[in-house]
Amino acid sequence: MASVVPRTWIAVGRCQLASLFAIAVSAAGSLVVLALLLLPIGIGFWLLPPAATALRALSDRSRSWSAQWAEVHISRPEPLVVDRTLSRRRRASAILADEGFWRDLAWAWLEPVVGGLLVAVPLCLVGYGAFGALVQPFIWRLIDDGNWYAFISVHSTGMMLAALVLGLVFMVTGALIAPATLRLHSRWGRLLLSAPRRTLVRRIERLTDTRAEALDTQAAELRRIERDLHDGAQARLVALGMTLDSALRLLETDPASAHKLLLDVRETSARALEDLRDLVRGIHPPILADRGLGDAVRSLALDSFLDVHVEARLPGRLPSPVESAAYFAVSETLANAAKHSGASDVRVVLEHEGTLLRITATDNGRGGADISRGTGLRGVQRRLGTFDGTLALHSPQGGPTTVTMEIPCALSSPKTSSF
Repeated sequence: MASVVPRTWIAVGRCQLASLFAIAVSAAGSLVVLALLLLPIGIGFWLLPPAATALRALSDRSRSWSAQWAEVHISRPEPLVVDRTLSRRRRASAILADEGFWRDLAWAWLEPVVGGLLVAVPLCLVGYGAFGALVQPFIWRLIDDGNWYAFISVHSTGMMLAALVLGLVFMVTGALIAPATLRLHSRWGRLLLSAPRRTLVRRIERLTDTRAEALDTQAAELRRIERDLHDGAQARLVALGMTLDSALRLLETDPASAHKLLLDVRETSARALEDLRDLVRGIHPPILADRGLGDAVRSLALDSFLDVHVEARLPGRLPSPVESAAYFAVSETLANAAKHSGASDVRVVLEHEGTLLRITATDNGRGGADISRGTGLRGVQRRLGTFDGTLALHSPQGGPTTVTMEIPCALSSPKTSSF
């Protein structure tokens, strides 16, 4: 019983939070409707993207609370279009074509009424019960005849005690039904906030395709590692062994020649070690494991012959697979800029908002990049797709070129970067 009581009262507090949250949802829904009404005069194109983004953040928060509070899991729709390189009109058009946006809007208008009334039931019972148990005993003598609490006419000490007991019953009842109310509230939210079936089908198909591509990429990567080992470090180690044998045979008869061969052995071993280090860096750079994505991208900037400015706004570490995918995606993007764009300056911004990692790389090159005509950005797109990530390219003729990469993920640990 001792473990049940705290959970029930925690549920009451969560009902209170949900009721206040409904006010914010109503405000966000009203702002979206205002943006829709202002579309004909143009202001709506400027107002709709941030309003829809705010509403999506609230609906995502509701989905998270449903999973945490009631273990009701609500599938998420496709992310809204957030590519800031697109015009306001195109971003607004993409949002209007998103079925998940309309579900969010319907939820924003019904949640304050339906969901708000649901969570208000235990709150009203607890509040009214607290009045009967904690206030009524002290004020009933000060009130003229006709003082009623529920169905009890409080005009004597006996009736006051009855009202006190009834108030306690109301409070306990409200606390006991609060967990069930939260579950019912979450199931109600799932009716509107679940991703459309077509979205789930597309996501399953995309994840199936990206998994197959990831397996092919992994197999090709293993073949590359095997080839690099065979042609690089392994060949040098074989040569090192043969040179050592020759040096041993000459050690007593021709020490000068043996000494020269031993010097060759030292040089060959250093090259083999360098080959192995290059191979390890190609698999998972040590600085990425030790310092995180921000410092690893800064090391890429130092190695590039372009003037690369890195701005990392990452409040913590990301999951290791996500950091690795993001690191190699940035590496490939910088390589493409160096080879094809004719740029001299690149600006890379890394930021994490909510549950989304966003990387933006902008160069001052000649533009005209096209994902369909190259393998580099297609490879980056496949790499991000493995994590349900996206790549958006904006590259008009004459430049600049902006590559926006997004990966859904959560932070895994506090910030450890030295910057």
